[in-house]
Order: sequence, then C-alpha cells, then structure tokens
Amino acid sequence: MAEDDKGGAQRFEGRAGAGDGRAIRVLLVDDHQVVRRGLRTFLEIQPDIEVVGEASDGAEGVARTEELRPDVVLMDIKMPGSDGIEALRKLRDLGNPARVLIVTSFTEQRTVVPALRAGASGYVYKDVDPEALAGAIRSVHAGHVLLQPEVAGALLAQDDPAMGQGRGTSLTEREREVLTLIADGRSNREIARALVLSEKTVKTHVSNILMKLDLSDRTQAALWAVRHGVTG
Repeated sequence: MAEDDKGGAQRFEGRAGAGDGRAIRVLLVDDHQVVRRGLRTFLEIQPDIEVVGEASDGAEGVARTEELRPDVVLMDIKMPGSDGIEALRKLRDLGNPARVLIVTSFTEQRTVVPALRAGASGYVYKDVDPEALAGAIRSVHAGHVLLQPEVAGALLAQDDPAMGQGRGTSLTEREREVLTLIADGRSNREIARALVLSEKTVKTHVSNILMKLDLSDRTQAALWAVRHGVTG
C-alpha cells in the first residue's frame, strides 16, 4: 500500500499496464452527453490516451466494453436504467479485464464503497482537475487502485476482523510473501523481480491467494492483508 502524491489517496497495486507504448484505450460511460463531450475534449489532447467510444448507461457500457475492449472505463455511478454498480458486477461476472474508474458527483461513502466492492479500481469526482484525471487514468492502467483514506478506512471497518482469518492459515510461505508485496503496492513484475520468480509464477500465486481467501480481486487481497496484518 502506498500513498498517492495528490490528494492523499492510497494506491493498492493491481493489474499492470501493457507497457508496449501504445495509447491507453478509454471508454466513457455517462448518461449526460455534455459530460461525455467535456471528458472527450480534454482526453483527446493527451498524447497517450485514446477515447475509443461512449455509452449512456450501464447496460450499453457493458456491451461497448465487451465490443471495444478498452483498457480503462470511466464510469458514472447514478444512471437511469442500469447503473454503474450493476455494470461493474456484470463486467466482473464476464471476466472483462478493463479497469473501471468511477467518475462521480457523489461523495457519500454509502455510494462509493459499493462501487469499489463491485470491482472498481478507484474513483474521482466530476470536478477533478483535468490533469489529475489523466493521471488517475494512467495510474489505474498501470495497475493501481485509487482510494481516498476515509474510504479505505470504511472498507476495512465494514469487514469483521475475524472473518477470513482462518483461511489465511492455508497460504503457503511463498503465497504470504506475494500477498505482502501486493499490499505494499507492487506489480507482478516487481514481485517477480523481488522474489526471483517468473511473472507467470507470480500470477499463479496470486490466483491461488484469491481462491484460498475467497476473494475476487487484488484490491480485496490488499485490504485483507492490511486488515489481518500481513504487511511488510
């Protein structure tokens, strides 16, 4: 776990970016056309970001994500019909690898926390500074999860400290080492380098960790590790 340089947001490492020099492919999902137009206008001047499409509600957002295979989806939460949280759950069920960054005007934890639990890689507010938004897109594409400290605390507070503790005993020593590095904000490549392993082996360890702890993604694994003291 690491503290972000802007706004005190905490970052948990997740899926690393492609690292092949190509532009980050972004899909915009918001029911307000003026919001989508504003986001597109700014993002299209970024040399490393390409807006590949738009959607006006969650259902369309899921369909377009499956069709266009963007790297990052900017997703509103409150939309008529299928909302952002429902879309997140559907994408998770489909196993879609896109990173989802929530762009919302809602600051209440009761709105943001369910989105993070549904699989979002973080969130920013609609009045975010444009450069900070571009930075957030690059960050989640690189594998980080962006959480404001108070929301990270809320996620942890909602978990029963004893829940899942027994499952931790099933982890091998190597898996606990990998989990510690996940909580420390390391990418698979960095974990492989630190433990002198191949990235493929690290991915296998991460999959085993998620299975044994009954967790759905690396964000939950990092939070579990912090909650149960499995940190460096």
